[in-house]
Amino acid sequence: MNRLRLHLTGLVCAAGLSAGATAQDGPIPVEIRGEPGNFTLYRGGEPYHIRGAGAETLGDLESLAANGANSVRTWRPGDGSVLDIAHELGLTVALCIEIARERHGFDYDDEAAVARQFEEAREIVLRYRDHPALLAWVIGNEMNLEYENPRVYDAINDISRMIHELDPWHPTTSTTAGMWPELWREIEQRAPDLDFLSVQVYGEVFNLPLMLAEVDPEMPLMITEWGTIGHWEVPLTEWGAPIELNSSAKADVYRRAYEEMLAPMQGRLIGNYAFLWGQKQERTPTWYGVFTADGRSTQAVDVLHRIWSGQWPDNRAPLLEEMRLDGRQADESIRLAAGQDYSAAVGAGDPDGDGLIFDWRVMEESTATQTGGDREETPPELDGLIADPGLPEISLQAPAQPGAYRLFVYVGDGRGRAAHANIPFYVDES
Repeated sequence: MNRLRLHLTGLVCAAGLSAGATAQDGPIPVEIRGEPGNFTLYRGGEPYHIRGAGAETLGDLESLAANGANSVRTWRPGDGSVLDIAHELGLTVALCIEIARERHGFDYDDEAAVARQFEEAREIVLRYRDHPALLAWVIGNEMNLEYENPRVYDAINDISRMIHELDPWHPTTSTTAGMWPELWREIEQRAPDLDFLSVQVYGEVFNLPLMLAEVDPEMPLMITEWGTIGHWEVPLTEWGAPIELNSSAKADVYRRAYEEMLAPMQGRLIGNYAFLWGQKQERTPTWYGVFTADGRSTQAVDVLHRIWSGQWPDNRAPLLEEMRLDGRQADESIRLAAGQDYSAAVGAGDPDGDGLIFDWRVMEESTATQTGGDREETPPELDGLIADPGLPEISLQAPAQPGAYRLFVYVGDGRGRAAHANIPFYVDES
């Protein structure tokens, strides 16, 4: 592997650039120094410790910086404005060059298509290589997901070599969904030009030491997605609905993942990016984002704020205890009779003593089967089933149509923060 681009050291000194450079100053050199098990990322000649998250919309960057982060990773370059906005906010950008996925029908045996993709990547590198906010190039996202043709890593290596010819200032990487010995050997053989490898883990973050012990890579590593437990990693109801953690339980997963796994591996890891600074529909509207759809921050934001800044925010999100439907919890595979009335309740509190605002909703269960974060449609909400959705305990009329549904509760503090929980349930004919 092209582990250390030590020639950058001389270029850094010659350029004399600092992390406070303006857009007119050109690129700020980034390099990796050290040896296996003890690597450090440097930017502008100074150690650079990433405090970052992934964000999909430009509107999320201001709050990211305000909560103590210093870097953002993307999944595509867009029009490049992410670099300008990030620079204004004091953030760096791990910029992803999106390349085609085999699971979407791309054929890495099609030399003409691969060549066109290479030229598109080249145009992106020429366009943004001198931007002072640029931290690293991410070549594709989870290209190992549902793939069979290993030539994807030949294409990644070709793009990495091209980048190093055009841009001596910024390292290259590619991200993988998890890691295992066979995959590592394939990447090591086919993409040796990468400067570091980026691994993405959710519940598996707690198996990270074992995972890396099995692989034993000598190159620098970064975790470019980590967060709550994945929807493919949790228990299912009898009808196959994944059971989601509530927002307080998720916040505890973020805290434990960082304190127990990521922080102790500094040196082995050169950085990490939490997922997701924003909101998206992926099985539910609340599963992965640390914000609600209407922009309120959750307890996971408080945890990340503390990780990045060393202190809790002045105002913290509400805390959730248990949620029950018909006296039962989500793991009891709750079945209701169509049109019948049932009670539901949630326990909640607020660290700041703020008054709580409750909002209950019913949605159809998602039927999405997409993988890898591909776009999903948000299931429709059903109105008129909850008499007074503003109470901590409600009466729910089961939908008239048999099928799978999900009951959500949002608990706000009236100051831009919220907690949430949900229970999947199935309606049988009465």
